[in-house]
Amino acid sequence: MTATSPLPAATVPTPAALDIRLEAPEDDAWIEALHEVSFGPGRFARAAFRVRERIAVDPEFSYIAEIGGERAASVRMTPISVGGINGYLLGPLMTDPGFRKQGAGRALVRHVCDLALARPGIAFVLLVGDYAYYGPLGFVPTVSSAIRFPGPVDPSRVLVQSHDQNMAEKLTGDVLPWV
Repeated sequence: MTATSPLPAATVPTPAALDIRLEAPEDDAWIEALHEVSFGPGRFARAAFRVRERIAVDPEFSYIAEIGGERAASVRMTPISVGGINGYLLGPLMTDPGFRKQGAGRALVRHVCDLALARPGIAFVLLVGDYAYYGPLGFVPTVSSAIRFPGPVDPSRVLVQSHDQNMAEKLTGDVLPWV
């Protein structure tokens, strides 16, 4: 797979060095350890974690990026609905500290968003994250406090990507399972 990145060319892995594959059962322990390193003990209180407690991640949208044959980053997606519109919640996205700023996380985001938004009936990909990181990847802020998570979130960090340029204004309601 060829991946593009907004990072300077010198820091982007070459296509030969960057591979994206589906997550496998043997990745579970590595992912859990990376989750702990990335988010610490407070990870269980995060609103996105609460969503994943109620709605299982989609194994068809759980990917690993490898650089030079080593696991570098992981992403998962959860099927959700907001206001009767089906989409995915992106996350967690995690990059091993030894591989940060090499484009693996960005490549994973692009990959899963492209796949999700190409799926019939999927209108958006939502996440809670930093606009500075996700904005260049096509995410825009949603209407403040229009989307309700099962836990507190900073409304300025709720971002969406969609082929519909008005989706950020359309999404309103609780984060629920697909309808």
